[in-house]
Amino acid sequence: MRAAFKSPDSCPALVLNADYRPLSYFPLSLWSWQDAIKAVFLERVNIVSEYDEVVRSPSFEMKLPSVVSLKDYVRPARYPAFTRFNVFLRDKFSCQYCGSPEDLTFDHLIPRSRGGKTTWENVITACSPCNLRKGGKLVDECHMYPASIPMRPTVQDLHKNGRRFPPNYLHDSWQDYLYWDSELEP
Repeated sequence: MRAAFKSPDSCPALVLNADYRPLSYFPLSLWSWQDAIKAVFLERVNIVSEYDEVVRSPSFEMKLPSVVSLKDYVRPARYPAFTRFNVFLRDKFSCQYCGSPEDLTFDHLIPRSRGGKTTWENVITACSPCNLRKGGKLVDECHMYPASIPMRPTVQDLHKNGRRFPPNYLHDSWQDYLYWDSELEP
């Protein structure tokens, strides 16, 4: 009996650097099947593992790559971009005042209304109720103190935190290249 057909769109390729480490853990470095095949034909990647699914043209057929490695090493950036997502990831997706993972927002320790800047060292993750409660006050004025002192993370810091939050879908062929820390609390 023939196996059920799987749509190529449900077959992303895990992208590894030339040292066989993922380019990124969070978000996980994945390419669409089209991008992976294009990179194979342009000889920019090596195929490390394949799905059972095949794509065909009139004169060619190929198994879809499930893991590819770059032929040339890409030096990772030392410091990540300042984005809302990266602040949440640095703070492990929890309010730095009460620990809630719900309804997350930015909070400026020194409020912008008092000259505070939007920087790694002045912004923390806060749930909406805590952010509203703090308002435009300083932490000493409202007696709300963050669980950790905000700092500029390295890419490795974010990768370490990202491993606490594995994606919902991980193909079996990816397991040898991903290291999710299941014993750590998110």
